[in-house]
Amino acid sequence: MPPNQVNTIYPCPFSKGYGIPVDQAWSLLKVFFIYRFIITSVLIILFYSPYAETMLEVHDIQLYSKGSQAYWFFVLLSGLLIFWKPISYTSQAQLGVFTDILFITLLMHSAGGVSSGIGILLTGSIAAGGLLIGGRCALGFAALASLSILTEQVYTFQNRAFTNTSFTYAGMLGAAFFTIAYLSYVLAKRTEQSEILASQHQQTISNLEYLNQYIIQHLQSGIIISDSAQQIKMCNESALKLTNEHQPSLLSDISSELHQSFQLWLENPHHDFALITLSNKNEIHARFSLLKTDQATFHMIILEDISLYNQRLQQSKLASLGRLTASISHEIRNPLGAISHAGQLLSEAPELSPQDHRLTEIIQSHCQRVNKIIEDILQLSRRHPSKREKINLTDWIKKFLANFIEESHCSPESFFLKNFSADLWVYMDTGHLKQIMDNLCSNALKYGNTSIYRITIEVSHKNQAPCIRILDSGCKIDNHTARHLFEPFFTTSSTGTGLGLYISKELAELNQATLSYAPTANENCFQLCLPSADSSKIEI
Repeated sequence: MPPNQVNTIYPCPFSKGYGIPVDQAWSLLKVFFIYRFIITSVLIILFYSPYAETMLEVHDIQLYSKGSQAYWFFVLLSGLLIFWKPISYTSQAQLGVFTDILFITLLMHSAGGVSSGIGILLTGSIAAGGLLIGGRCALGFAALASLSILTEQVYTFQNRAFTNTSFTYAGMLGAAFFTIAYLSYVLAKRTEQSEILASQHQQTISNLEYLNQYIIQHLQSGIIISDSAQQIKMCNESALKLTNEHQPSLLSDISSELHQSFQLWLENPHHDFALITLSNKNEIHARFSLLKTDQATFHMIILEDISLYNQRLQQSKLASLGRLTASISHEIRNPLGAISHAGQLLSEAPELSPQDHRLTEIIQSHCQRVNKIIEDILQLSRRHPSKREKINLTDWIKKFLANFIEESHCSPESFFLKNFSADLWVYMDTGHLKQIMDNLCSNALKYGNTSIYRITIEVSHKNQAPCIRILDSGCKIDNHTARHLFEPFFTTSSTGTGLGLYISKELAELNQATLSYAPTANENCFQLCLPSADSSKIEI
């Protein structure tokens, strides 16, 4: 956190490390001014009051009158300086204590010396000096005050201004000054340490509060805090994006189903979850829980996109498939390898007729097809968790298409890239994205009529999400076939395995993307909608 005015420290130029915060320092200085103003006013009032002869024995009336008036004037001037702040805090505090020592010593002398009792007023100024500035300054003020009292006594004794002098009382005052200076110094140090500790705790609490707010706002799950009247007290960014709302005030503003589910949960706390369809057709999972604080009771609603459940289910399916294929791969591939080897040896026999050679070719062809199915399943089952990263889709699709054309040895004229005008940033595993695009583009080359029409790859922005559309002008897919396109082992080709689109859809869902078949009037269209990097949240 950057330092601010509250944390700036004013040190004493003669102290080691002591200081007080700015706001507190000026406040204490104002209190010191009020104390001095009251003392000077009382000294003047006592002099002019009818009870001055009984309460105050003034030996030098002119010195007392001029000194008290000058003292009052300087105190008033120091008050104006405190509010205007033309000079530094340290200079004003030191000037105030020095002024007190000078004028109180003069007034004490004019009132009869140490025995008048006015000298005891210096203890307040010494204590204030220790609290306001502290360190060696406090001891310096005590030494200066003691020397002033002692000098006044020596002057009185040499000039025999009064009948009695009291060096003992002056010494006791000096000892009191040093004691008070030391105690104020210790008290100020403890106050300083308490201030530093409180400031550290405040900064720690502030940092934790900021961290908590950051985590809550960047959760993938939506968080809503409401009271029993369903008034929303807090709503994070994910909740706003899931509900497509702008700071709703009531749960009913988000969805009537959410309002009813919340009311049902209040009546039956065991029913703490609900599946809700929003007005934008998005399905979310809502979970309700009680949030008690010292002041009030609130309710927390956690909203999650159904796609998150699908992703977890997908990972579970891949893990189950991995265990299955690991157990049967050897059981299938070993006899398959024996069949393939036997067929190859049989095809090399010289006495085979052409019809028998054709049969051995069929054996080899289907062995290779079964082996390809096993390879695809093993590849899917060994799929590592997605390592998503932020990529520029516009630049990535250009590089992919250039590499795909080179690898597939097709004509560059077979593809037409229709780019979105602005850069689109997505959050995706680049390896998975390449495998999906390889499969879709390979199918388009295989089934599209590229001799007449080009395959169009369109990058666009749809429903607040970046999308890639692959359009070809091949034979239209009928409705029955379209319903089974993404099922495993479903294929309309005699040489296909029926796992390409299934694997592509699985990889898309693993990255919180969606792959669908969305034909146009004249073209087949496969649409891949990717998670936007601008709206992706920390997975917590």
